[in-house]
Amino acid sequence: MAELTLSVENEEGKTLASVSGQDEVWMIYNPQYQPGDQICVSCGEMDAFLIVQLDDAMSPALIYCKEGKISYPVPFGEDIKVFSERAFAGERHYLHVRTARQEEIAARKNLALNPWAAHKFDGAFPFASANVETRGEAVFAARNAIDGCKANASHGKWPYTSWGINRDPKAALRVDFGRLVEIDEAVFYLRADFPHDAWWKEGTLHFSDGTQVTVKLEKTAAGQNFSFPPKRVEWVVLDSLVKADDPSPFPALTQLELWGKEYGLFNQG
Repeated sequence: MAELTLSVENEEGKTLASVSGQDEVWMIYNPQYQPGDQICVSCGEMDAFLIVQLDDAMSPALIYCKEGKISYPVPFGEDIKVFSERAFAGERHYLHVRTARQEEIAARKNLALNPWAAHKFDGAFPFASANVETRGEAVFAARNAIDGCKANASHGKWPYTSWGINRDPKAALRVDFGRLVEIDEAVFYLRADFPHDAWWKEGTLHFSDGTQVTVKLEKTAAGQNFSFPPKRVEWVVLDSLVKADDPSPFPALTQLELWGKEYGLFNQG
């Protein structure tokens, strides 16, 4: 059993509310959040798999806590634009965290999915980063490509967030898992706000095991699936993006899914 602690802290590090329990905790936090507030999760052990729901307007999701703790900044200003207008708003917030069941850990799943991914690393995996994000705006940040939201008929604030590359042909997106996993399928959802958007006709996935897979992409709003021999990896980089011959200079990625299962110390069979 794991000792879980869920708390809200202000920007000075003062604890405003806290609950603890074995394997599962929940909190009703009544005040409005203030800039600088953080939601903190501690599980008292390393290498923890948790089901996390830090706001009732968003779905719970499985995350991996390598160091056994998360410090999640409550989003304000530019950062709140990547979430539903109901998220983190008003008073009376419901938060819930539990340890993941073995069957949830072992299941084949989208290992890149993390709707709780912050713009800067907060202790939770998977985590997405990039060498370029359009104008540094949250609505074009790398984290948007793994948040699970596939709405790609427009661009801008939620639900039409995306990874924007600021027209940089050397743009690269990296997904870190924090541990060894085995993946065998990628699914691309290109942003499809045509004719505002262009698209990529090709991209390459580079894996931490030294291998790579080049995919051929099409102009479509639908998911594009690519299977490959299983790769045992800790991270994946998408780069070598080749823009199609289109008048628009704005290709972008709405979502990248990476399907597979746990491996190594976390292999559940």
